Amino acid sequence: MNTQDAKRVLETALICAQQPLPVAALRALFDGQVGTDTVKSLLDELVRDWEGRGVELVPLASGWRFQSRPEMREYLDRLNPEKPPRYSRAVLETLAIVAYRQPVTRGDIEDIRGVAVGSPIVKQLEDRGWIEAIGHREAPGRPALYATTRQFLDDLGVASLDQLPLLDGSGAGDDERLTQALAQQPGLIDIEPDLDGQASLALEVASADQAVDSNDSTESREPIAPTA
Repeated sequence: MNTQDAKRVLETALICAQQPLPVAALRALFDGQVGTDTVKSLLDELVRDWEGRGVELVPLASGWRFQSRPEMREYLDRLNPEKPPRYSRAVLETLAIVAYRQPVTRGDIEDIRGVAVGSPIVKQLEDRGWIEAIGHREAPGRPALYATTRQFLDDLGVASLDQLPLLDGSGAGDDERLTQALAQQPGLIDIEPDLDGQASLALEVASADQAVDSNDSTESREPIAPTA
């Protein structure tokens, strides 16, 4: 099979797929006759082939996927009159704290937010497949440690935790970045407005005395890399 035909096979499979496809699955298209490096090279060529179009090929945490570009959202939203799920500031604040501080317990989240975190908030994020319990802290009561999932990264349109919107450390603008990144994905979320009409995350980067003690007995969490 020549290169052009192989690219057509990959392109067709990815366009028709219902979910991101890892390189291992894409290799199976060729019955083992095409190596991993070749598949990756062909994927890179497809990325370049689709430059400048309304759709792009991107590597995500679970594999490769064709998805619309952020600037297409306002047009695509007109095709779907149904509103996406609406999330409150409390839910999005909790999600952001888990994303940037993981692994964390509900107690850690409450220390940062300064208010109690109700079970429905955690359950809403678990039901969406965005956070999960990955273990327990060796402390009284052995509270669950929460971290984000591959599904969260896929929905956000990134391949690893390293690609989350960066915090600049000053606090200026940090509170809205994750919300804006989520909002760029067509049909993903609808954010309940604040009392002043602004849709913001209002995540305050915890000061040193609010941060989770790095000396606590917690499990380390490495950035999630794309599935091979």
